[in-house]
Amino acid sequence: MKFLNELLSRPSIPAALLSSLLLLLSFPKFGNGLLAWIALVPFFYSLRGKTVAQGAKTGFSVGMIFYVGLIYWIAYVIVVYGNLPYFVGIALMLLLSAYLSLYFALFAAGVIYLKSRDIPLILSAPLLWVVLEFVKSNLLVGFPWENLGHSQYLHSRLIQIADLTGGYGISFLIVLINAIVYDLLTLRRERKKVLIEVGMGVVLMASVCLYGILRERQVHEAVTMSPATQVSLIQGNVDQSVKWSPLYQKETMEIYHALSLAAKNGSAPGMLVWPETAVPFYFQDVDDMHLRIVSLALQTGSWLLFGSPSYADGEAGPTFSNSAFLLSPEGETVARYDKVHLVPYGEYVPLRRFFPFIKKLTAGIGDFKSGEGFFPMEAGGRKIGVLICYEGILAEAGRAYKRQGAELLVNITNDAWFGKTSAPYQHLSMTVFRAVENRLFLARAANTGISAIIDPAGNILKQSGIFERTILQDEIKFAKIPTLYSRCGDLFVYICLFLLVSIYFISEKRRKKCSKVCQQT
Repeated sequence: MKFLNELLSRPSIPAALLSSLLLLLSFPKFGNGLLAWIALVPFFYSLRGKTVAQGAKTGFSVGMIFYVGLIYWIAYVIVVYGNLPYFVGIALMLLLSAYLSLYFALFAAGVIYLKSRDIPLILSAPLLWVVLEFVKSNLLVGFPWENLGHSQYLHSRLIQIADLTGGYGISFLIVLINAIVYDLLTLRRERKKVLIEVGMGVVLMASVCLYGILRERQVHEAVTMSPATQVSLIQGNVDQSVKWSPLYQKETMEIYHALSLAAKNGSAPGMLVWPETAVPFYFQDVDDMHLRIVSLALQTGSWLLFGSPSYADGEAGPTFSNSAFLLSPEGETVARYDKVHLVPYGEYVPLRRFFPFIKKLTAGIGDFKSGEGFFPMEAGGRKIGVLICYEGILAEAGRAYKRQGAELLVNITNDAWFGKTSAPYQHLSMTVFRAVENRLFLARAANTGISAIIDPAGNILKQSGIFERTILQDEIKFAKIPTLYSRCGDLFVYICLFLLVSIYFISEKRRKKCSKVCQQT
């Protein structure tokens, strides 16, 4: 009771907790993205009257609660598949959450500091958020997992601006609306100022929605006139506990063979796509299993794209890669792509001399070597950009393929690691933005789900469930729609940084001028 009374006597605490909860409920699995538009309002309220240091502590607390709820599944993966003690899995998850929470702390401290320099919240908050979100997404190995804008992946009209600004433009808009709502609720004495802010917000939202409507219509018209092919995504649903067992390899191939034949039964030849490491052995070794896969391409008359580990001999010994292979309808291996952006402590083990136990997460394969770059495959004169697992959430990967003329993005992944947590749903939500940013169809094949076919406007046309053995088929188009984002990249972020710095120096110059005038009088 004493704790409850103390909590109620300090309204900033429940306000901060509410903000964490609203942010968490803005994202999949069970969340609703519309909550993001008010999620930061209690957070802004919790910062009232606080010093920079106090604000940083509040921001860290909000971030910590949010991220623990968002990425709790990391502990699950480490414990279940790393065979590590619960306390180790939880400790590592909390460590990552603490790192990510530093950005909330910096945001809160920055907003308070800039307010003390007479910079209003509607300017400081969205600009600062975008800059920090960009840093979080790119610093060190980068972790763009569920940036704020990703919460809107189901609202196609709102995310069309991603072909101009990337996901950062949507994050900017969400934070701006939150700031306007906060001012509307708290600045009652500054009615004129608030009305101007509300009017600006309405005009901006209307403009974004209008752009979304018109751009989506334009994209659909362009797609209608584009050449097409049939794509069949094969979701084998092979259990992770037996996936790498040599005793289960034949059965795994039987699963994919049967599903692939069923997919092509009566359908026009097109492309079969299997998930990441669907082939749990070295395909490049020519043996009976290799020949069985080759014969499948011949039998179906289809292009066959699949994931498999690969190796290369070197003077210091063999190196291993997480690869994708493309077979022609004639059974020839026409392309191979090696995954570029590896997941630390998942696909390679930095500092493994100090943390050898984490290597268990890659049991059966060993440490992977990063690929040379994002180079598209070519199938029948059409360029295809392959994104393996985590690469599907990286904007720069999709952009690199688009710049090289890719006409289709294919994301192959094995999300079996995540179990029935929220992670597979979160993973899917971020890949939607690769389609919009580059105005390309995106075909996503996942071992245990979620497989999906996404159109260039970000609409999920077809989607599988998780932990089901199924085939997902649809006609995709090879669209060639230019976008500002694919050409100029994160220009919007640099504009935000420029504006933030400019506003700060203009404010400082004005403050010094006022101070000088006051001293003279």
